[in-house]
Amino acid sequence: MALWIMILRKMAKNKWLQLNLWFGLTVCVALFSSMPLYSEAILQRTLIKELELVQSQSRTYPGFIRISTSVSSSTMDEKTTAAIARADRYVQGIPERMGLAALSFYQQRFTQRMKVYGADASVQEKQSQKTAGAFKALSDVEKRVRLIDGRMPKVRQDGIFEALVTQKFLISAKRDLTEELVVESPQGERFRVIPVGIIDTDPAADPYLPFLATEVSDGFIIPFAQFEKEFTQGGKARVSDLEWRLALNYNQLTVDHVDSYLEASKDIKRYFRGRLGVDEVNIPASDTVASYAGKQQKLDVMMLSLYSPVMLMLAFYLYMAANLVIDRQKTEISVLRSRGASRLQIMASFTVESLLLGGSALAVGPFAGVWFTKLLGASNGFLTFVQRSALEVTLTSTAYKVAALAVAGAILLILIPAFMATRVTIVGHKQRMARLAAMSIWHKTGLDLVLVGLAVYLLYNFNNRQADLKRLALEQDALQIDPLLFLMPALFALGGGLLVLRIYPWCIRLIFWAGRSLWPPALYNTLIQISRSSGQYLTIKVFLIMTVSTGLFSANAARTINDNMESKIQYDIGADIALTTRWENDAPAPVYAGGAQQTQTDLGLAETRRTQYTEPPFQPFRELEGVESAARVFKKDARFTAGSEKNSGGATLFGIDTAEFGRTAWMKNGLLEYPINSYLNLIAPNPKAVLISRSLAEEAKVAPGDPISLAWDGLDEAQFTVYGIIDYWPSWNPLPARGQDEAAESAKPHLVVGHLDAIQNRLAVEPYEVWLKVQEGASSQLIYDQLADNKLRVTGLSDARAELIASKNDPFRLAINGVMTLGFVISMSISFMGFLLFWILNLSGRTLQYGVLRAMGIPFPQMIGMLLSEQLLTSGAAVLTGVMIGNLTSELFVPLFELSFATTEQVPPFTIVYHLADYVQLYSIVGLTLLIGMLILAYRLSQMRITQALKLGEE
Repeated sequence: MALWIMILRKMAKNKWLQLNLWFGLTVCVALFSSMPLYSEAILQRTLIKELELVQSQSRTYPGFIRISTSVSSSTMDEKTTAAIARADRYVQGIPERMGLAALSFYQQRFTQRMKVYGADASVQEKQSQKTAGAFKALSDVEKRVRLIDGRMPKVRQDGIFEALVTQKFLISAKRDLTEELVVESPQGERFRVIPVGIIDTDPAADPYLPFLATEVSDGFIIPFAQFEKEFTQGGKARVSDLEWRLALNYNQLTVDHVDSYLEASKDIKRYFRGRLGVDEVNIPASDTVASYAGKQQKLDVMMLSLYSPVMLMLAFYLYMAANLVIDRQKTEISVLRSRGASRLQIMASFTVESLLLGGSALAVGPFAGVWFTKLLGASNGFLTFVQRSALEVTLTSTAYKVAALAVAGAILLILIPAFMATRVTIVGHKQRMARLAAMSIWHKTGLDLVLVGLAVYLLYNFNNRQADLKRLALEQDALQIDPLLFLMPALFALGGGLLVLRIYPWCIRLIFWAGRSLWPPALYNTLIQISRSSGQYLTIKVFLIMTVSTGLFSANAARTINDNMESKIQYDIGADIALTTRWENDAPAPVYAGGAQQTQTDLGLAETRRTQYTEPPFQPFRELEGVESAARVFKKDARFTAGSEKNSGGATLFGIDTAEFGRTAWMKNGLLEYPINSYLNLIAPNPKAVLISRSLAEEAKVAPGDPISLAWDGLDEAQFTVYGIIDYWPSWNPLPARGQDEAAESAKPHLVVGHLDAIQNRLAVEPYEVWLKVQEGASSQLIYDQLADNKLRVTGLSDARAELIASKNDPFRLAINGVMTLGFVISMSISFMGFLLFWILNLSGRTLQYGVLRAMGIPFPQMIGMLLSEQLLTSGAAVLTGVMIGNLTSELFVPLFELSFATTEQVPPFTIVYHLADYVQLYSIVGLTLLIGMLILAYRLSQMRITQALKLGEE
């Protein structure tokens, strides 16, 4: 009991230090617990959204499962009947195997098809009647169909079957309701059937599994129990086909259960494969779900690497806070050691103290982790947030396990200073207090040189790897974001900061020596203080250096990744929306011969001729509400002849209206030697003017002013004049196709850009694309609705804005943007707390010094100037160092993110992006933090009482 009282009193005595230590532990718990929470929440949301997309595109419920199989047995013996019963039981257990609730279920049975004719039919009518049908059974038939006429069938004891039929089948049988029909099997067995009801589809009966009467409209639906008794078990006719349909609640599918869902899907297919006959298993969602297998593990690894800089900062913070707590208790520890207390007893008290803090952090931290996770989901870039639907986050056992491991690791870390302190006796402690601060352990061990060397070595290896990837043009699937891409910059920033701080005290001493006879007393005292006690400022300076440098790197990396992804999408489409429409033409109708579609020309039924097209009106596209401009863009694979040697080859021909194209197309700045509008203005006056790609110019040895002939199949060549040479053009990929040698000129694509009107007049009128530029604030859905309302026959559509939204919602991209933002916010928070903690304790420890200085006559403004100069030479210098190291880190390591892009498909080429707004935002946050800290310190200094300081000195 005495031990507990001592621990609680000690914690109360250092409550502010303990509070800061608890804050660090809580942030640590929240950070670690947010990793599994985020990966589960974001993957869960994207999984459900992709399943919903399956429903919107294929009009199939994502939880739909259809199993059908034929029955190969020629007779309904006991073995076949037992096999069908086992299949029924297996299907009943599918929802449990997949871990999803069944929203709807029905099954069907079919006999073999049999001849159908009227009971009163003549011999001639029987011979001429071609109607055939089967007996069918539908479970819960009365709930699934809509009765148009008649009534539901009943089971009769006189051997006559009452059945439901469709109107179409009844007409083909040439009989009315209640008229008896005869069903004759190939074996000669005859059945008497009376249709008592006409049915149709009832969409309102079941929103998940509506029974479509039109799917199998030729036959008699009899009660399910009667079918089982007469055919499945009675064997009066051969059961030929079985079908089961289920609708499972896909919203219950979680990322954790993806593997079990896929395994259950495979089990279903394995079970029915050849068991009864020829099977067909249709699970539309399986491909979408399969794409998520293993995604969570990859995302967890990526999250861990993204968090590594923040974890490094947290480790420093916890170590610093624990060290400050121990520093205030070193005298007490040394006294206890000198009075016989063992190191084990002292460590036990600190362990209990740490466990109390860790337990309280573990109780609060996971809930803060939930908030962190929601913050990640709302991030749209570095320090950029959007109104996105909040992630549905629930605490899981995995999050608590990870949080518990984080607390255990943090407790071990904060016990290190206590363990080191227990080795010192009272005599050793007094000796150390009397000496100047020695070199830090980081510099003694050369950790700064090791970290910088390791980061440079890894950078060298990554640069070599990147060169190999470009040279070999590997497939996109071979490229993944390496976790070291995020860890290396943190190691370099830490090592670089420690390296600068190794030589910084010598710079201060040089400044002091250069102006030792000129410095005012306040600055003189500050320079002496910093040069002689540089070690005590090391931790806070490392904090600030790491915060600023990693913040700059995070801003530049996030901006670069986002910009290159978005540029690729916009360049590939060429405008906000690109669409194709249906053109009327005189192409011959297809002829089906031998099971394949062939044209009349293929069959030799007509002479080879070119298809003539009728151009549809273009004005309706210009008049769409929300469309700022529209352009016609003709694309065609053509052949060219150019150069003095009459070189020829293939090229992509673009036909444009220069004014329309300039107002509509998207083009990234810097890709062309001059702005794209300059090239458009260049060819605008001359209808025969064209632009060609550099690859074509080099291969055909063509220069501006040379003629070039163009044509395609079925046309005579038309001559144009080259006016300019370009390297890129909206939606055109200048890179060789995969598997081709990039060095070979013949492998590089060629491009010719000319006037659409000239191409149509001199060559032919053929279908072109319509590019639209959408007004700011107008939605894509508005455009879609108008296209449908105006009956504009669209055959294909690409929406850049929709693809950009989908790209921004990608889990890995969200993780990069969110973690970099969250990491910087956390770094700033703990740096601010560490800044205040360090300087407040520093002021408290130097109360006597400040009191003596005031007693000597130094006015308060000079005291503030002394504090300000000390801040500028420590915190200010750390911020400037962080800026330099951050810029250097960005220059060295941001280019490595090109590894995460397909080098053979990245058009425009990968570029490093820096935005001044990011720097202003970052500096503003850091500056505001330091200003608030400085104001608090100045207030604390103004509250010091000189008499108490002098009294303390007398004691």
